[in-house]
Amino acid sequence: MAPGPDSLLVVRTSATRGRRSGLAAALGILTGCVGWGLATAVGLTALLTASRMVYDTLRMCGAAYLVLLGVTALRHARKPPAPGASERTTAAPPGRWAAFRTGVATNLLNPKAGVFYLSLIPQFVPRHAPVFGATLLFTAIDAAELAVWYWLLTRAASALGERVRRPVFRRRLEQLTGVAFLGFAAGLLADRSP
Repeated sequence: MAPGPDSLLVVRTSATRGRRSGLAAALGILTGCVGWGLATAVGLTALLTASRMVYDTLRMCGAAYLVLLGVTALRHARKPPAPGASERTTAAPPGRWAAFRTGVATNLLNPKAGVFYLSLIPQFVPRHAPVFGATLLFTAIDAAELAVWYWLLTRAASALGERVRRPVFRRRLEQLTGVAFLGFAAGLLADRSP
């Protein structure tokens, strides 16, 4: 639940596109978390720590995607609203399906999410418990906690919707999130530990 690209995406999407799109982005992120949990259950995330090349490849792809999100947000900040159009219609992502896909990609292209699942979940698996089932159980618990967090986050951020309709506020939000996504990308590129 620490602030990161996933939370930032939910806030930005909820504030600029509304609660339903924010929830779609959150559902995409949760889908990515379940994917990481399944990968951990079958041992695939161990590749992230065992193979520097796999980790670095995923890290570079994740950073490139965050740069894309940052540049897109900054471009939207520069774009004036069309005459007669509401501010909500000019913000990205343009729909719930796109918000869902963005959420999945943001989460799955973050190698730190995989390392989190690999390093944290196995510590809680009891010695004689089936690893696959226990890992899926802990993944479900994490997803449930995150679902509550993202639900609260979408409600709070979508409440800003009225303020976002003002062009100045929307531009500032897009600028802030664009710079933050670029900062997360720089942090991911600078990270050297799997």
